[in-house]
Amino acid sequence: MADPRTNSVHLCDIEPEHCSLAKEEECFMVQACLYFRGCPCAFSTAAQQRSTGDECGPEDPSEEPKHPLSDCALEHKAIKLEEQVRDLTERYRRALADSENVRRRTQKFVEDAKLFGIQSFCRDLVEVADILEKTAESAAGCAEERSDPNPTLQKIYEGLALIEAKLQSVFAKHGLQKMNPVGGRYDPYDHEIICHVPAEGMQPGTVALVTQDGYKLHGRTIRHALVGVAVEAQE
Repeated sequence: MADPRTNSVHLCDIEPEHCSLAKEEECFMVQACLYFRGCPCAFSTAAQQRSTGDECGPEDPSEEPKHPLSDCALEHKAIKLEEQVRDLTERYRRALADSENVRRRTQKFVEDAKLFGIQSFCRDLVEVADILEKTAESAAGCAEERSDPNPTLQKIYEGLALIEAKLQSVFAKHGLQKMNPVGGRYDPYDHEIICHVPAEGMQPGTVALVTQDGYKLHGRTIRHALVGVAVEAQE
């Protein structure tokens, strides 16, 4: 019997025994069609299974894990890193060399400052030594010119000679030395020519006379000697 509410037919409502054997298959097919027409949930279940299967499909390819770098890419990256290491190493060596040069120059400047810090003072002090030397020579000349010895003048001369000797000793203690260029070759770094004199018993180009003494401080010339250089006599 058909249910008017569901519009479906139960398999038990048709009695197969009243059908002939020839019609059993037809009755069975009718029963199956009536059953599936009244139960659409079977189709919906299959559709849900298909949709569920679609939802459970493969993940988004973009979310797949990235493949590791290839051997070629790794080798290229290693080469770049080696170049960077070489570049940084070369820069480090240059920085070390520059810092060492700066340290040496600074040390040289400090040493020179210690040695030549009194250069200006020495340059002024040698002028006092010149005056003292000329005064001692004048006192000695006056004492020789007098026929009768003058004890006072003699004592003055002796005192000036002692002062001059002591002053030269102090100069030598601090690295200040007087030049003695007479008879030596002319050196433009140490001497300044003020005249030329005929070479009498001297080689041309040698220092024949000195009008003002020159001085060196630790081997550095702080005052040039004023000299006359011997030249060949013109006939």
